[in-house]
Amino acid sequence: MTDSQWPLWEVFVQEEQGAPHFHAGSVHAVDPEQALQNARDVYGRRGALSMWVVPSVNITATVPADTGPFFDPANDKVYRHPQFYRTPRGVKVF
Repeated sequence: MTDSQWPLWEVFVQEEQGAPHFHAGSVHAVDPEQALQNARDVYGRRGALSMWVVPSVNITATVPADTGPFFDPANDKVYRHPQFYRTPRGVKVF
């Protein structure tokens, strides 16, 4: 059986000037213009100021196996800790 769905697009909405865009949901569309129109119809009713649509196939994400190595803090990189730097005279240390 072949896939008869149009491509999936992720919708990001900004509700106030200066606020970050947040993921509102997904829509199916043939092209970016139709994706914006569909997103406006579905997610624009709450007073959206700006919308982004991104093809879902272009999103790269981590997988559950990445939990340890990808997100662990870099404690083994001691050069990132501030005790290895000299504080110049006159600079207050908190």
